[in-house]
Amino acid sequence: MKRTSIISSAFAVAVIIYACSPKPYGTTNKAYRTQAKEYTQRILAEPTDPVNDTIKQPPYWVGTTNYGLRKPNFVIIHHTAQNSCPETLTTFTTPKSAVSAHYVICKDGTVHHMLNDYFRAQHAGVSRWGNLIDVNSSSIGIELDNTGFQSFDSLQINSLLSLLAKLKKDYTIPTANFIGHGDIAPTRKNDPNYRFPWKTLADHGFGLWFDDVRDSVPAGFNAIQALRIVGYDVKDTTAAIRAFKRHFLQDTVSRHINDADRSVLYNLQKKYF
Repeated sequence: MKRTSIISSAFAVAVIIYACSPKPYGTTNKAYRTQAKEYTQRILAEPTDPVNDTIKQPPYWVGTTNYGLRKPNFVIIHHTAQNSCPETLTTFTTPKSAVSAHYVICKDGTVHHMLNDYFRAQHAGVSRWGNLIDVNSSSIGIELDNTGFQSFDSLQINSLLSLLAKLKKDYTIPTANFIGHGDIAPTRKNDPNYRFPWKTLADHGFGLWFDDVRDSVPAGFNAIQALRIVGYDVKDTTAAIRAFKRHFLQDTVSRHINDADRSVLYNLQKKYF
């Protein structure tokens, strides 16, 4: 059975369950708690197991007192590419879909916090940003209810801004580390779509933006190297260029860098460097 058929069938079942039950996600919530308890037991276990039989072991265990939880350092923003919040919630509670996110924000501004921020969601897939190749392990994934061809509702963006402010404060996430799925996976993804208000986010401190007044671009400026400095994977230069222009110039058509693009890119390179 195709994955879309599996998800569509699961969605239909979920709608029926939702209509008949005061706790429509009781079963999947129980599965969440069971898995969380299993991870808790692993965390509580003392690291006393020997590495292997050939390494000399100490006569007693010494546990350090200086440690903390691993924390997220990036926020990756997506659009769901589905038709509604209930459909997305079903997808993220269907094991066969193998995808998830920490947060889902509906068009009316409702925020579903689906996964503990310290847990690893499966939202980024095969992706890269700079030298980071396991984006899921160091990021929070936020999905916005949007088919990919729609503008973003102001209620949805207001909730997103409030959530980002909390995440930035809680985890000291650098301003530059608020990016999109299309930025980290330019050959596969284009979300959030070109209508997403990146400049509004940057004005609130979530992501970098270029200056209105910019220095002249020096002779010999290497645009592809600048894309790499910003963070883009330039193995496919055409895809990297389109991802950059979709994010910063809201351009999804041109595959080439013109003089205006070079001006923006040169300005951004200095901010990311």
